[in-house]
Amino acid sequence: MNYNNREGILERMGKAGIKTKHLLSIADLTPDEVELLLADALKLKSRGWLSLLKNKTLAILFEKPSLRTRVSFEVAMRQLGGEAIYLSPAEVGLGTRESIPDVARVLSRMVDGIACRTFAQKNLDILAQYGSIPVINALSDYEHPCQALADLLTIYEHKGKLKGLTLAYIGDGNNVAHSLMLACAMVGVNFRIASPKGYNVQKEVLAKARRYAKDSGAEIICTDKPAEAVKGADITYTDVWASMGQEAESTVRRQAFAGYQVDKKLLSQAKADAIFMHDLPAHRGEEVTDDVIDGPQSVVFKQAENRMHAQKAVLAKLLGK
Repeated sequence: MNYNNREGILERMGKAGIKTKHLLSIADLTPDEVELLLADALKLKSRGWLSLLKNKTLAILFEKPSLRTRVSFEVAMRQLGGEAIYLSPAEVGLGTRESIPDVARVLSRMVDGIACRTFAQKNLDILAQYGSIPVINALSDYEHPCQALADLLTIYEHKGKLKGLTLAYIGDGNNVAHSLMLACAMVGVNFRIASPKGYNVQKEVLAKARRYAKDSGAEIICTDKPAEAVKGADITYTDVWASMGQEAESTVRRQAFAGYQVDKKLLSQAKADAIFMHDLPAHRGEEVTDDVIDGPQSVVFKQAENRMHAQKAVLAKLLGK
């Protein structure tokens, strides 16, 4: 599957012969759709409990655990009037106990959508291919589109705009960085990423982001110097150095990322009113110090809450009328 040629929320003819819309990558959205989802998220956040998804059920299918992903999707569905069913790794055994096509076909006959948090992006593609209901990427090794939408929502709430702002991302060129770089490029946010050599974003993601940036007027900068990225930035963002599934690399990664910690000294090089963001969970004392993540510029817990509101907009779009 080529993840760089998608325009508009991905509508795919599945094996069941039914065209279904999915959110497998942030690139499944057009720039206009990103902005519309953010506007919807703001409205839904202000309106509280609704009945938009009454009699709708979402299966939350996990291969790896998460506090924010599970709670945000479950509560989002309930606040929209629907229901959610959590399926743990042990209950499903995606691709081991039961084949992914069979899981997709079974769930398509019982629920109205799937939010899947998985290791491999290809698992999402298989679910979308064999199912006949919307599939939402709740995190994969390649992207984290729901996180990127929540991040943009948080930035807009604090800055009152997106276009023309500058975001400095310090750390690994991972799934979070991929989706956030693409999302920023779509809406005109300048994106600077500082990563050690060998831990850069994937080349195809960078090329896609630069094509978006050409249209939006955003600037994309890749460097290995954190201070260079942060200087004059409106937002400073970081993530863990070793994600779930990379525990065996922890020692090597700590050595590689020495000098990439966001502390007060580094943050002081951003604008005086800059905000600090982290998608959580944080490894305090590694990628960020306590005085930054707990400091007055930190918006990480508002950012965590906004996962729920951004996902409400996605759920309403894909599962609603």
